[in-house]
Amino acid sequence: MLKFPNEGSDLKTIYSNMDELKIKDGNWKEGKTWSLVYYAGEEITKVAQEAYLKFFHANALNPTVFNSLRQFENHILSMTADLFHGGEETAGSLTSGGSESILMAVKTYRDEARALHPEIREPEMILPVSAHASFEKAAHYFGVKAKHIPLTDEYKADLKALEQAITPNTILIVGSAPAYPQGIVDPIAQMGQLALKHGLRFHVDACLGGFILPFIKDIGYRVPDFDFSVPGVSSISADLHKYGFAAKGVSAILYRNSTLRRYQYFAYADWPGGLFVSPSATGTRPGGAIAAAYAVLNYLGRQGYQKLARTVMDITGQLQKGITEIPGLFILGKPEAGVFAFGSDSINIHALADKLEEKGWVIDQQTNPDCLHFMVTPAHENVAESFLKDLKTAAAEVKSNPEASTGNSAALYGMKAALPPGKTEEYLLDSLNKLMGRNE
Repeated sequence: MLKFPNEGSDLKTIYSNMDELKIKDGNWKEGKTWSLVYYAGEEITKVAQEAYLKFFHANALNPTVFNSLRQFENHILSMTADLFHGGEETAGSLTSGGSESILMAVKTYRDEARALHPEIREPEMILPVSAHASFEKAAHYFGVKAKHIPLTDEYKADLKALEQAITPNTILIVGSAPAYPQGIVDPIAQMGQLALKHGLRFHVDACLGGFILPFIKDIGYRVPDFDFSVPGVSSISADLHKYGFAAKGVSAILYRNSTLRRYQYFAYADWPGGLFVSPSATGTRPGGAIAAAYAVLNYLGRQGYQKLARTVMDITGQLQKGITEIPGLFILGKPEAGVFAFGSDSINIHALADKLEEKGWVIDQQTNPDCLHFMVTPAHENVAESFLKDLKTAAAEVKSNPEASTGNSAALYGMKAALPPGKTEEYLLDSLNKLMGRNE
């Protein structure tokens, strides 16, 4: 256990220690990671950094004190609403990230149901199995039952199963644009029609695709409608710190009107500390993140985002072509953007990930079905060829000697398949509890 320092240290020692600890981090700047960081180059990073520092100490907790942050937030939300074909009535909030945006959407519709439909005592929401895990967290936090529906062979929400899952307790339908696991957009237009038919709210989770899908559509790619242009869509979440290339953490949650947004808010009038009202889950909101998002959006504009989208899609095409040329590997479905997964019918995919990790790559692994997951950014432009070369070599190694493929990932996912339902979650909770309490 580390002791609280009695005396301060010199900055050279502090920074040297920080740099040493950083050595083992994923090398995102050189494109060796395929998730977590969305890096579009030093030019855009410096725009975000300088804007962040200008408002480093500002706190968006009280919009009457920091009028600048209120204006930034309103401008960001207005620009985002325009991007998503909203209208003058569209309203929203900035949050700390996609998880908070999703939590706020579920909280909003739970509270609306409590106010307008008190007869619903056990509210339910319908989720495709590909919906982000944050909806499961929201269900757990807010007492809303998650009902899962399967995907079609194209990895899209099954519309027939969706309608069959609707009950008198249903308050919300969820669709993704795109879904994280396979990078495929759900049939949003048809889901919107079902929401209207049954008088239900419909949230579109565009946390991943919100700031790339509109721009790849601009440059000629086929993108299904997913936003407020679709009748029945009542809210959309979209992360600015993903393909918006803003500083972490900032996301937007938008509602078709401010009447819906009001259910998101929380107020308490009997606190000795004064009248309290909050727009989202957090109290303090870092002004720097809001300022950085405002600066990057205005610096890039539509044309700048179109240029970045073209780069992402060119890299994605190169990767997908190279992957499918390796025997036994295939892309899952037909992803619309720079997010996709590939699987295999002849190679242990988790052993393949272990081999790639040995070569310095950080790969996200998935199950149901087993596959490897990629989120492409401009940082991958100069490494796509070397990655494909390493992938080809790793695939051949695993295929030629499957018995030797017993790395950490292969063992972990093999264990998951052998454990009874619910036991994997217990293992993960225990592992995280141990990891976060360990000093190295």
